[in-house]
Amino acid sequence: MPRGYKVATVEVTQENFHQVVGGNSMVIVDFWAPWCGPCRSFAPAYEAASEKYPDVVFAKVNTEEQQALAGYFQIRSIPTLMIFRDKIIIFAQPGALPAAALEQVIEKAKSLDMDEVRREIAKEQAGELKSG
Repeated sequence: MPRGYKVATVEVTQENFHQVVGGNSMVIVDFWAPWCGPCRSFAPAYEAASEKYPDVVFAKVNTEEQQALAGYFQIRSIPTLMIFRDKIIIFAQPGALPAAALEQVIEKAKSLDMDEVRREIAKEQAGELKSG
């Protein structure tokens, strides 16, 4: 591979999932399958976004090959898009997004204040402990 060449998307497996998500500040994961028509029609928009945002890791999980990973994240329909920032899921939505909507989601995810997100999670967890 030539130096400076960026792989547009990373194939994620159960073996490398923690390395990919844990080793990068923002990772977008596309759960897909080869037989899925909407997945195939979403792929060009996903590839284009991966080239537009080189600071974000774009990952793909083949749900046919990675059934344990799909099960862990309770993927019920594909494609499903998940965005992780600092190992926290900040977005999860089934269905293919048009290119413009995908870019809006990415911009919103990039602009989130992760300290605020962590405070909200801590509040929710404290509330669950009190009520549980």
